[in-house]
Amino acid sequence: MLGGNGAGKTTLLRVLAGLLAATAGEVQANGRDVDRDHLLRGCAFLGHLPGHKAELTALENLQFAASMLASTRDPVETLAAAGLAGYEDSLARRLSAGQNKRLALARLRMSPAKLWLLDEPYANLDLDGIALVNRLIEAHVRDGGGVLLTTHGAYAAPPVPVGTLELRA
Repeated sequence: MLGGNGAGKTTLLRVLAGLLAATAGEVQANGRDVDRDHLLRGCAFLGHLPGHKAELTALENLQFAASMLASTRDPVETLAAAGLAGYEDSLARRLSAGQNKRLALARLRMSPAKLWLLDEPYANLDLDGIALVNRLIEAHVRDGGGVLLTTHGAYAAPPVPVGTLELRA
């Protein structure tokens, strides 16, 4: 999704995630109206804030997410795949911004949601982290999922077929 600052990219993702009420318009999928409850059940949102507890360890955060999402993924393996092996016992508040983004991405991977709504998923990541996001998106799409994301960096585009939605303020 493209658009300048203030065009509504984050707002649209937050509406689709059920975090904000829409003030106008409608959402359709395959030609049918989609209501808020349907969207809430089928999507996972990754926003600007990490969305995990700072006072829990990286592993405790993923274990909590796994229990809430009824995930069958192993939290230790998921942390390792996100580049956080060795940080299992580290408090989230002690992780760098990039490591916190990796933890948020690991939590996203725990979700069974078919639609991922990603607001600036490449922010705060180094080149290896950007590659991680691309691998996660590629695997999710290969497994039948979909992704709607915003990005300001042309260097950071997912390696899957994409469509572009441009918003204007």
